Amino acid sequence: MTEPDHGEAGSGPGRLVFLPLFHLDNQGLGPLSNLFKRTAIVEMGHIEKLAERILFLKGEAEVTAAGPVEKITEPKAMLQKALGMEQGSQDDYNKAAIACGANADAVTKQLFEALTADEESHFDQYEKQLDNIERFGLNYLALQSFGSAQDAGGPASS
Repeated sequence: MTEPDHGEAGSGPGRLVFLPLFHLDNQGLGPLSNLFKRTAIVEMGHIEKLAERILFLKGEAEVTAAGPVEKITEPKAMLQKALGMEQGSQDDYNKAAIACGANADAVTKQLFEALTADEESHFDQYEKQLDNIERFGLNYLALQSFGSAQDAGGPASS
């Protein structure tokens, strides 16, 4: 298996996810925080699958940070950063799938294709949130949170 920067690509979005969770929850933006949280869980699964495959192929699995963590606290900026990271992961995984195919490693190729599909889904979810912020303003996020607070037994309007 040709080894692209899949360790970095797989850990990139996961690295982004944890810091925003705390800021978004603190800002009362639970639904957006939950989106990042769900994505983080999937991204951790990516790292695990890649590490397992590398070890199966008798390689050395090492997970390292792709770069320093950026402190981003604004929801729109978080989403923009997440979009860029998801696109980067899609590009890396697509290149890796092509390289694996060229080296007759169909199993690893399929793994990278599945990871690419997950990244496309994450990109789509983040893009929808960003599009809604553009259409409705940041109040869109606050209104989502208000609705979820009522559903969770929070204060209701009279």
